[in-house]
Amino acid sequence: MAGLNKRILQRVRVPLGFIFAAVFIVFSDPKPLWLGIGGVVALIGLAIRAWSSGHIQKAKVLAISGPYAYTRNPLYLGSFILGVGFTIAAGVWWLALIFIALYLGIYLPVMRVEEDDISRIFGPEFDDYRKHVPLFIPRLTVWQDTGTKFDPALYSRYREYRAFVGAVIAMGLLAAKCWYFG
Repeated sequence: MAGLNKRILQRVRVPLGFIFAAVFIVFSDPKPLWLGIGGVVALIGLAIRAWSSGHIQKAKVLAISGPYAYTRNPLYLGSFILGVGFTIAAGVWWLALIFIALYLGIYLPVMRVEEDDISRIFGPEFDDYRKHVPLFIPRLTVWQDTGTKFDPALYSRYREYRAFVGAVIAMGLLAAKCWYFG
């Protein structure tokens, strides 16, 4: 039953993100300084997501290059940093508590489900990778240099540009709220 609940979280995480973004915008109190700092932090998260998407071939090749040589879940790390950026930009401290609780409550179980799937697909190769590369918090040094470069076609295939578009829209709404209603 626990596995089923994790699978449900895996399927609803994106729609929940949109709902949470709407709540964030409604209850936010953005100020220019916090909007600027949060925007920079969010861009770092987007950059990590973009870098990650150009190094993954889902269920075909075990991703161990680029950011995957530092953390097993760089896409989720990028999303977390992106969320921290929005939290800063929102300017309301209790939204940070809600964000962290929801993120940990949704994404940690999802990471575990995905690890089970990856382990079944890649077996001992993944087990070795798991021993050397942390789940979420990145290592300070590269695990191994595979020489694999960022592939822009993968970025496009996985439509990672949608995260950028969504971030621009959300930051635009926060900026509008700051200047027109703040």
